[in-house]
Amino acid sequence: MSYKVTLIPGDGIGPEVCKASVRVLEATGIKFDWEVQEAGVDVMDKYGTPLPDAVIESVRRNKVALKGPITTPIGTGFRSVNVAIRKVLDLYACLRPCKSYPGVRSRYKDIDVVVVRENTEDLYAGIEYQKDTPEAIKLIQFIKGTGQKIRDDSGISIKSISVFGTERIVRFAFDYARKNGRKKVTAVTKANILKYTDGLFYDVARQVAKKYPDIQYEERLVDASCMGLVMRPEEFDVLVLPNLYGDIISDLCAGLVGGLGIAPGANIGDDAAVFEAVHGSAPKYKGQNKVNPTAVLLSGVLMLRHLGHEREADLVNKALAAVIREGRSVTYDFKPTRDDPSAVGTSQMADAVIRKMDSLRKAAPVG
Repeated sequence: MSYKVTLIPGDGIGPEVCKASVRVLEATGIKFDWEVQEAGVDVMDKYGTPLPDAVIESVRRNKVALKGPITTPIGTGFRSVNVAIRKVLDLYACLRPCKSYPGVRSRYKDIDVVVVRENTEDLYAGIEYQKDTPEAIKLIQFIKGTGQKIRDDSGISIKSISVFGTERIVRFAFDYARKNGRKKVTAVTKANILKYTDGLFYDVARQVAKKYPDIQYEERLVDASCMGLVMRPEEFDVLVLPNLYGDIISDLCAGLVGGLGIAPGANIGDDAAVFEAVHGSAPKYKGQNKVNPTAVLLSGVLMLRHLGHEREADLVNKALAAVIREGRSVTYDFKPTRDDPSAVGTSQMADAVIRKMDSLRKAAPVG
């Protein structure tokens, strides 16, 4: 069996980390038919947009995509190419596991937290009005009519959270917890201040939680959660959050385990899924065979699990963890100093992971 998968290398370091990850994924023995699609700043002159229609059509057709980081061009109609892909394809669930790997420099050990972020609503829906425009003036007049204080020179952004959007993201978090042997789901908002939007999120989450008596449910405010994650991360398991808080908290959690270089991500909807690293395109390192491929590779591991290949996903994860733990064939960011001469390149780290996969197979052959 061969899987038709959309491959979006992106720009900056994207093509390099994607190429390395593809080689490792193919070394599992699973057959992939990669449908390569161009996107990002490098194709603006060619297509007149950083996100050609063919990219979306390909993902819709194939249902699964592996994506490298993409730079959002300044001065275009896109707030973010990544956000545009999620909105157009209704990839409502952003899954971001944050797990400690021995050998990664971090002040913390044994972190194992999963962030489930709602991807389509909240302030990231981009419903905004520039100050002094007719739309903003009308909204300001309306708000003043309700007795609320607002300055005339305000720009306005609307925060929208629905019952529908909340129900499906919380259900996703509980389903993930149950499937992966997790014990607790924590809903995170600022409902003590935003009573009608974040309050709605809590109200709906409580109703969903009743359907999962085997999973503990709790609620925490976002500011207290930030402090708690730094002081007592062991108290957290699966977190489910509205869009903006999820973006912030997922970066915080990535910091706990050593940074965005080892932070994978998945954007999942009912009809398609796009797997991508959390980090950006880092164009200053483009073409240098220098950067860490771990985040994209771990996103590939999430893709393998999504496709039902748990054994192969475990093999890649174990091999990568061993390479990082041994600390020899790793990129500069894993080394004690950035100029460590023993650091290897992106491609060479992928080679080391593939060799480790082979040795793990030989040590425990599958009957």
